[in-house]
Amino acid sequence: MTGTSRKELWFRIAFSLAGLGLLGATIAVRGISNSAALVEVVGIAGLFFGGTAIWSAIRLWRSRN
Repeated sequence: MTGTSRKELWFRIAFSLAGLGLLGATIAVRGISNSAALVEVVGIAGLFFGGTAIWSAIRLWRSRN
């Protein structure tokens, strides 16, 4: 397999899930306000961590064959 190794993909998934967990904990503690900045930060962080986790999971799924 060329490109990223399976170990790196597992690391990316773990890091992304930890980031999503911290984001969820932050929302649970601070709550969701109607400010544009919070929506922007939560949206960008959620897309980054969620997208990385999904992308890595797809790559792992394809590389197992």
